[in-house]
Amino acid sequence: MKVVILAGGYGTRISEESHLRPKPMIEIGGRPILWHIMKIYSHYGFSDFVICLGYRGYMIKEYFSNYILHLSDVTFDMATGETIYHSSKAEPWRVTLVDTGSESMTGGRLKRVGEYLGETFCLTYGDGVADIDIRALTDFHLRHGREATVTSVVPPGRYGALAIESGQVKSFTEKPAGDNGRINGGFFVLNRSVLDRIDGDHIAFESAPLEGLARDGELMAFPHEGFWRPMDTLRDKNQLEELWQQNRAPWKVWS
Repeated sequence: MKVVILAGGYGTRISEESHLRPKPMIEIGGRPILWHIMKIYSHYGFSDFVICLGYRGYMIKEYFSNYILHLSDVTFDMATGETIYHSSKAEPWRVTLVDTGSESMTGGRLKRVGEYLGETFCLTYGDGVADIDIRALTDFHLRHGREATVTSVVPPGRYGALAIESGQVKSFTEKPAGDNGRINGGFFVLNRSVLDRIDGDHIAFESAPLEGLARDGELMAFPHEGFWRPMDTLRDKNQLEELWQQNRAPWKVWS
């Protein structure tokens, strides 16, 4: 089962970083968040990736082109032109990089990579991490037999909450979770038939395709109760970095 990763957007809400590189290339712990996402999937045996490129996509191509070089001890024999790798730290990944256009919406990007996909595949965004059990997610999808599965999560709270009685604050809770109910966590499993619901580059996957699936009874929710974080803002990025540096990153399910 292949894994499609949407990595072509502009990332305008984190422009402090994304004006220099694609949002999925913003680093957590010295590695792009894209790498962290791929490590999550690979831990569960999903190692065949199709990455949808757009804004500054050449930087993602260059990253994977030089991946082994950057992670290995190497000798360059300048006389012969030979390159000798002394220790290879390559991942067991197959990575297909597809230019899906600079202005395409999420649905359009997915439609464009259809030729590389089988009958069932995973889909996620290139800017969020979780300690989600990908194997349990895919098994859930295969059991229920519908066209699509979306992971539902409880969003982290953004603001502190006050409990007030007669004008007096009785308690204060710092950033309570779930203040917006359960939301789309961005980890999908889809049947190929979903591509027929996407009319072109201008279609956002989260609009007509998902709305139509829900209306037709073809969209099931896989509840994830554990850690989940998007990297929408610089504040989000800094929080993820802090967790990583303190060796408290829940999404690091690999050893």
